[in-house]
Amino acid sequence: MTGEQGYPAAVDGIDTGTPHSARVWNYWLGGKDNYEVDRRLGATMEELYPQIIEIARASRAFQARAVRYLASEKGVRQFLDLGTGLPTANATHEVAQDVDPTARIVYVDNDPIVLAHARALLTSRPEGATDYVHADLRNAETVLREAAKTLDLDRPVAVMLLSTLGHVADSAEASALLRSYLDALPSGSFLMQCDTIETPMTAAGSDEYASGGAMPYISRPKEIMATFADGLDLVEPGFGSISLWRPEKRFTGTPVEQWGFVAAKP
Repeated sequence: MTGEQGYPAAVDGIDTGTPHSARVWNYWLGGKDNYEVDRRLGATMEELYPQIIEIARASRAFQARAVRYLASEKGVRQFLDLGTGLPTANATHEVAQDVDPTARIVYVDNDPIVLAHARALLTSRPEGATDYVHADLRNAETVLREAAKTLDLDRPVAVMLLSTLGHVADSAEASALLRSYLDALPSGSFLMQCDTIETPMTAAGSDEYASGGAMPYISRPKEIMATFADGLDLVEPGFGSISLWRPEKRFTGTPVEQWGFVAAKP
């Protein structure tokens, strides 16, 4: 059985006939770890919503800035990266261990192709540790149990959910999922979160994305997204476009419609 454009429907457990968010994201970032079905959906989305390329790049840049800030300014030495996606430059462990080689990082994703690349490429410095959990991030109990093999959950951990929570369609469920992770961690832990805010264009893009066969990803009104930080202490500049979150140089362009925050658990 073959998939589109003659690609096998499955290669070593990898479904190549259905677009996958990690591989579509990889395509937007200019990577090569994707299939025709991913490129087709990615190109359609780019045509409908041109800012998606800028969002993908801005999200990766936000991730690097936030990890570096937490490691260097807040002394965080443990990171739980949920919905990792395919490896790229300035991955979480590279940034964190550049600040402190003893930093420990656990990546979580449920795509076999991500697992294969993670095992090959996400290698720790000898002083620290990097591990990979192959699981659905919505199963917090399993993720935390496996992460505890590498991380000390009695010490602060930075939980990362970047461009990922939009896959959880129900906002109450998404909020509860965040709490299930934070409730298991001590005071001084952090949440790093971002997703696409709802506008007429992003809502249309979400519909097109779902119709293309990928796991649906929804945009949310920013008022709802802001509630994900309830009970936490926001790091300045607070909740807003990730383009404006502690940029390395003065930002002069149009802020992307990807909003987020970094916040501490009191």
